[in-house]
Amino acid sequence: MKLRLLLCLLLVALLFPALAPAQQAQMQPLTFWYEYSINPGKDADFMELVKTVGQPVRDKLMADGVVLAWGLDVDLLRVPGFATHIIWVSVADYAGVEKVQAAMQAQIAKLDEEAGKAGMTKKGTKTAGVSERIRDISDVSKTRDYLTRDLIFKTGSGAPPAGLLPWTRFAFVKVKPGKGSEFRKAWEKYNMPVYDKLVADGVILAYGLSIEEIRTAGEFTHFTWFVTKNLGDMDKVRTAFLADRDRRSPEEQDAMTSMFNGLLDLDASRQEVTRSVIFKVGAMK
Repeated sequence: MKLRLLLCLLLVALLFPALAPAQQAQMQPLTFWYEYSINPGKDADFMELVKTVGQPVRDKLMADGVVLAWGLDVDLLRVPGFATHIIWVSVADYAGVEKVQAAMQAQIAKLDEEAGKAGMTKKGTKTAGVSERIRDISDVSKTRDYLTRDLIFKTGSGAPPAGLLPWTRFAFVKVKPGKGSEFRKAWEKYNMPVYDKLVADGVILAYGLSIEEIRTAGEFTHFTWFVTKNLGDMDKVRTAFLADRDRRSPEEQDAMTSMFNGLLDLDASRQEVTRSVIFKVGAMK
């Protein structure tokens, strides 16, 4: 999510249509983001590793109700220094984070042990364990983790269709010290109504306002994310926001601009768009 996510801005990323509106209003899910920089020509090897090592664990935890959603995203834009692949896993609380971490560690240890017992292959090479394969496939010196929390989290009423591979747009901002509460109030006043209408109209599937739960970097303090079924629907989001601003008087537009300028370090703002390669939500069949 490197701030690369610096998007992800995930979504992200995230859809939990099984939750009732009242539950959504109270829920502030945690999302663990694993950023990987995969070596050139190793994409297929990485995907095979994800599907054979991590996917069985995450799918089992989803069936058990621990994992709310998880996926694998890649950036729309290739940017030097950014991660190439992002795995994200959403859970309800820290207990869920712990269960995911413990299950993955146990899975890797088990497969490493099995590889060690397997000995040599028919070609005379040693069977590689998961840890060794990760070092071969990725630049481990660039691996990065983030833990984020959704302060605001809303989804549409229907379950996402099976096989959906959505797009997520992230907008990262850096709120000035001591201005977090003011920023959230302004965001809820001016941005939330537009997003709510877009959800009701089915243009976006979900959206949220999030923070880094465990602060590890200073590039941003908050980020907004929203999910669409396809990239073209992002044009509709842009049109909706332009229309909302245009209907306001010049004085109100100036006041909004002045207010947000006073709350944000505008030089630190950035955006990111990702597409899902794997996307799973608890309600999907």
